[in-house]
Amino acid sequence: MSTRWTLRRQLTLLYAGPFLISGAVLLMVPLLGASQTVPAGDFPGTPEPHVMVETHSNAVPLAGASLAVMAVVAVVLGWFIAGRFLRPIRRIVDTARDISATNLHRRLGPTGRRDEFGELADTLDDLFARLEASFAAQRRFVANASHELRTPLTAQRALLQVTLADPEASSDELRAAADEVLALGENQARLIDSLLTLATGEQGVEHAAPLDLAEVVSRALAFRALEGPRLLPTLHDAPTTGDADLVESLVANLIDNAEKHNVPGGTVTVLTGLTDGRATLVVENTGPVVPPDELDRLFQPFQRLGGQRVRTTKDGYGLGLAIVRAIADAHRADLAATPREGGGLRVTVTFR
Repeated sequence: MSTRWTLRRQLTLLYAGPFLISGAVLLMVPLLGASQTVPAGDFPGTPEPHVMVETHSNAVPLAGASLAVMAVVAVVLGWFIAGRFLRPIRRIVDTARDISATNLHRRLGPTGRRDEFGELADTLDDLFARLEASFAAQRRFVANASHELRTPLTAQRALLQVTLADPEASSDELRAAADEVLALGENQARLIDSLLTLATGEQGVEHAAPLDLAEVVSRALAFRALEGPRLLPTLHDAPTTGDADLVESLVANLIDNAEKHNVPGGTVTVLTGLTDGRATLVVENTGPVVPPDELDRLFQPFQRLGGQRVRTTKDGYGLGLAIVRAIADAHRADLAATPREGGGLRVTVTFR
């Protein structure tokens, strides 16, 4: 049998101890009063001294028996109360012990308590949710990276093998092959950077700090090229809290996506401000018509309008909107996308 002093045993003593001390003090009061004998004849009707001694001698065993019964009752009640008090934390511990990397979808759920136990359960549920998102992001990152990097690696190998197999290849041909390999390597680097950004966004916010969406957008627009769609910014203060690097990535990917998928002479409208006291970012572009039933798929990795899966392409890898969704989810922001009449897309991100 374990001799470890469990919290329940400690709480039992904590509950029973003061109760026993108080009971002992209450029992000692009449005993101390009975021990002070009064000489006979001082007051009319005063009992004889031997009567008081007899009363005192009878009170001591009775007090001892009462104290013993009180001790048993106090310990039993203390044990019961401690058990009732610790029942929520026992359930939390048992459930948390059962949760592992393979079943992180489990949650403690609402306890119905508005105290420290309820706060502990909510905190652990939030931790489990972040762990689940982290594991899921890791699995998706590995799957996507292995799937998407296979094609350019195969292309590089084939290009080098063909070039080296030609014994009469000139220096210009070798240089051209080297340039193509370098270009494929740069594409791979951009793809890996995008995958890392996607995985980081899916893992959640580690360091949140105050920021202003208007300032973030201003910095993003300052690095935009003059050619391409015309930018129409309308920036009002939009203070919020979040991971500055991830929010900048969200803004950059939204604007990049709006610029790439546009029409000649088109526009990109960027708005920031407050909506019901919440910081809001709106990016709207002209472009091809987007069917409403295509919207959800466009926010999945490596997807493009029209149903095809994106491979290596000068227009990107189909990760921009997936990154936007991951970062918005990490900040618990509301993300809404609606097709524009006449073509294009309107994306609204509302932070909490």
